[in-house]
Amino acid sequence: MLDRSTLLTGKDVRLAARRGALAEQTSGLAPGFAQANLVILPEESAHDFLLFCQRNPKPCPLLDVTEPGNPVPARVAPAGDLRTDAPRYCVWRDGILVDEPTDIRAYWQDDFVTFVIGCSFTFEAPLLRAGVPVRHIELGLNVPMFRTNIPCIPAGRFHGPLVVSMRPLKPADAIRAVQITSRFAAVHGAPVHIGLPEQIGIADLGRPDFGDPVPVHADELPVFWACGVTPQSVIMSTKPPLVITHSPGCMFVTDLKDEELG
Repeated sequence: MLDRSTLLTGKDVRLAARRGALAEQTSGLAPGFAQANLVILPEESAHDFLLFCQRNPKPCPLLDVTEPGNPVPARVAPAGDLRTDAPRYCVWRDGILVDEPTDIRAYWQDDFVTFVIGCSFTFEAPLLRAGVPVRHIELGLNVPMFRTNIPCIPAGRFHGPLVVSMRPLKPADAIRAVQITSRFAAVHGAPVHIGLPEQIGIADLGRPDFGDPVPVHADELPVFWACGVTPQSVIMSTKPPLVITHSPGCMFVTDLKDEELG
């Protein structure tokens, strides 16, 4: 059985995923290294998706974009392989999830362009260093993620609702979390909403659309950050012929240090 405590660097996590030893969520792994969402699609759709990311930088902060057919994200992980180094992937055809493999070499195409998008797991290490608790890490769970009623700015064929991740915090910790995460615009930055989840279309915090539910205590506020699973919600809305993403919470871990993005 894999000892998660031994996965201390981005390379450690990628190699564990590559050899099939890690097929689960990566929150809390490789503390201090930036984690990333993946969106992989044919070159013919890449311009529209690039424009979507530029228009929606909170959920889609770009860390790297590859050349067509190149599985190596040279800027963020020069020895990485986008086909094998995330623990689990989602394969979408016409907006429907058809497979969740741990390796996408069988699906790879010479015209694939990969968008490497910053992930909020990156700023969890700075939160923990500052004494701000992170509930899903404490419980060994994936972060809860919710579709909202907040529309993204459309680009080409791409449109759909913002997805947010949620971390419950006491008010003083929520203030500190705003201060800390504001420094990390490349991995979603400051929260987009605090408290009153019904105002952003979330009816039940106990039923996330992605990830795992976590308890919110009576003295805590739900704090919501823009989430890199937003493109998966957009894929469901717009139904492109073929897109591959990471599985929610199963991130591609880069060689970038969190403080490089602060």
